[in-house]
Amino acid sequence: MTKYQKPFVPYSGILDPKPRDPDGYVSNDGTWAAVPYAEKQKGFVIIHNGNVIHDCNTYKQAIDYISKKSKLDKKKKSISSLEEFL
Repeated sequence: MTKYQKPFVPYSGILDPKPRDPDGYVSNDGTWAAVPYAEKQKGFVIIHNGNVIHDCNTYKQAIDYISKKSKLDKKKKSISSLEEFL
């Protein structure tokens, strides 16, 4: 009896009649991530630097949260320590 392997389909979501949320999201610098978790059917956990920060119900909410917080992080980094002190 030969073993049957499932074929590799690179864009399997194209064929779904009801598209679902992707498997997750990782920012370009790797500090932010949105990972689906099993406790909820459609829930996403937001991870920042290895710590769970927040949970969201949809993929769009998770991406919006990450983009908002990452913009705030960039603003904080742009202020030098001397300006912060004054």
